Amino acid sequence: MLAVFSGAVVEVPAELVAAGSRTPSPKTRASELVGRFLAAAEPAVSLQLGDLGHLAYSHANQSLLRPRSFASKDDIFCLFEGVLDNLGRLSQQYGLSKGANEVLLVIEAYKTLRDRAPYPASFMLSQLTGSYAFVLFDKSTSSLLVASDPEGKVPLFWGITADGSVAFSNDIDLLKGSCGKSLAPFPQGCFYSNALGGLKCYENPKNKVTAVPANEEEICGATFKVESATAILTALH
Repeated sequence: MLAVFSGAVVEVPAELVAAGSRTPSPKTRASELVGRFLAAAEPAVSLQLGDLGHLAYSHANQSLLRPRSFASKDDIFCLFEGVLDNLGRLSQQYGLSKGANEVLLVIEAYKTLRDRAPYPASFMLSQLTGSYAFVLFDKSTSSLLVASDPEGKVPLFWGITADGSVAFSNDIDLLKGSCGKSLAPFPQGCFYSNALGGLKCYENPKNKVTAVPANEEEICGATFKVESATAILTALH
């Protein structure tokens, strides 16, 4: 799956910019990245979100344990990969029919988060049990929510293209060709929201997420680590 958003939507992570500046490498524009994905993943489903971004996915080479799905409702668009072990219970909790799948559940849970502010994102995400990664965009508010399961069972990467767009994908090789070293694994057990303060850990919201420069020989230019609040306080004293 692939999701690309303009710099007007996503605040570009400074750590990814720094990684690309430290080791300059070839990049392409976001439009070329989308074009490469569609050519390689045919047949694919693609959705242009005006000047804000682009969503695309394909069932090509899909793992049986990590199916991909897409849905839109009330101007909310979501790409989801993986399986939720507690889908039935959560569907009942959110008033969905028995036939509802994971991506519809995530949209409904997000709507509850949005409409019952300050309902914490960490509470919503901590309810999800299973292996998953998803990218959700609320066009009505230009809000983005991206998350990965606590064990990182579904690979997800993010990077910056030549024209400053931020791209998310499960395919590191695809992003590498357009993002160069401005590329990193999306940290497990974390979420990114442009409306809720950027990159945070939802397992323990007090924990700090920091970037660590990667070695020159590694594909990614940086990795993100979650530091426990207790460890940080101990180090300070």
